[in-house]
Amino acid sequence: MDQDKVTEFLGRFVTDLAATDAAGSVVVGHRLGLYRALAQGPATPEQFAERTGCHLRYLTEWLRGQAAGGYVGYDPATGEFSLSEEQAFCLADPNGPNVPAAFLISLGMLRAEPRITEAFRTGAGVGWHEHHDDVAIGCDAFFRPGYVAALIPSWIPALDGVDAKLTAGARVADLGCGLGSTSMLLAQAYPRTTVVGSDYHAESIELARKRAAEAGVTDRVTFEVTTAQTFTGENYDLVTMFDCLHDMGDPLGAARRVRQALAPDGTWLLVEPYAADAVEDNLNPVGRLYYSASTFLCVPNGLSQPGGYALGAQAGESAVRQVITDAGFTRFRRAAQTPFNLVYEVRP
Repeated sequence: MDQDKVTEFLGRFVTDLAATDAAGSVVVGHRLGLYRALAQGPATPEQFAERTGCHLRYLTEWLRGQAAGGYVGYDPATGEFSLSEEQAFCLADPNGPNVPAAFLISLGMLRAEPRITEAFRTGAGVGWHEHHDDVAIGCDAFFRPGYVAALIPSWIPALDGVDAKLTAGARVADLGCGLGSTSMLLAQAYPRTTVVGSDYHAESIELARKRAAEAGVTDRVTFEVTTAQTFTGENYDLVTMFDCLHDMGDPLGAARRVRQALAPDGTWLLVEPYAADAVEDNLNPVGRLYYSASTFLCVPNGLSQPGGYALGAQAGESAVRQVITDAGFTRFRRAAQTPFNLVYEVRP
């Protein structure tokens, strides 16, 4: 045994364990607004306690741990902790990358560890709706900034003729819409277009309706509780799915329903997690993130539904293309991509 390799591996373990334990502190900072408070300016723990109204001893430990992880800056000369502009953008701005929301997802899904462990033995599924509410709320908060940055500015323009249709006024079905962020983004960007968002999770749809009312878009955005295999309506100019096809037990049934519901010249915008077809090409930090989430969320949800599929978050383009082809579509292309997503244009 090579002792240097043992030491190297233990170094990796310490890094991982420290990050795992720190997840709780990040979520605490998120829930209490500590990052937003620190973004107001540097502060000693005493000053920060006055600013936030939180307990000094807890804050002191929290600030030091955040500094040790590089999430917060520390000045030994003044004893002040602070956020750089870049840290504040990532941690305190809900329209930035919203890093704390990702930790909210992680802690939420890890609450299900006993059930997932048992599912390994039995092969039983665990649906998204069976997870803690933090999973759905965290997913919306974390993924929304990425959709804001890319959906209207780059993904829609990458599709053949879709921007013009939406501008003139089109009919859109947004499947697996969750809390409705993508549905509302489309409606706000294209006032003449109507959007029907759908999700099988009733609690998410309830929140989506509330948010649409608050945003003042209920005249052109409606929501229904239904599956991607049974959503209502026909002759849609655009059908969208954002990061959800791989979660479905019956993605083929969903694809067939999309083909049936599309207008003859309609388009299906399909967004999936970034993944290569070869396993070895996914053995990197992003792949590790997606495989871990897929183990707790995507594959269990697929196994909880009829259909016989459990694609998972790292299915890759070939697996997705096979589903689309089997459903009878004749045109499939990668229209855009980001470090985290692959964007496909699918047409009848």
